[in-house]
Amino acid sequence: MQLYQDQQYENIDYSSEGLQIGEYENCIFKNCNFSNTNLSNYTFIDTCFENCNLSLVKINNTNIRDIKFKGCKMIGMQFGDANAFGLSFSFNDCILTNASFYKTKIKKTSFINSKLNEVDFSETDLTECVFNNCDLSAAIFSFTNLERANLSSSFNYSIDIETNKIKKSKHSVHQLAGLLDKFQIIVE
Repeated sequence: MQLYQDQQYENIDYSSEGLQIGEYENCIFKNCNFSNTNLSNYTFIDTCFENCNLSLVKINNTNIRDIKFKGCKMIGMQFGDANAFGLSFSFNDCILTNASFYKTKIKKTSFINSKLNEVDFSETDLTECVFNNCDLSAAIFSFTNLERANLSSSFNYSIDIETNKIKKSKHSVHQLAGLLDKFQIIVE
């Protein structure tokens, strides 16, 4: 597999020309379009994607380690399909609508100022994750581990406290209704 190190790629439309298969380490992708691209079996280590469109990208068995996503559009990405070994990333100002983290172990992941509408976190280990100012409207939390996660500045979420682990997680008093939805009580 070809190794690409310390490279910067800008304003490239990979949806039409494709990205060379290989291992990308310490690279930067800026303003690139990857929509509907197949990045299966690639390796990305210590790489930053900035203002890129990664919607509907296929990442079957892709190695994703220490990746920063900044200002990216990532609609429908299936992170559960990536290689689980070393899976680690952070998200800042991203749109992850309809993405899925099903059964991933992504402890201590940061989600900052991101739109996480209808994201599937079913059976995901989100221990000590930080959700800072994130919109979690219609996000799915089912048998999810949220222990010591910080959701205190996030909003629009509904979490069943009986089927999810939430011990020592942080929440805003304004979002308490999202923890009590199941009981159909009215909080004013």
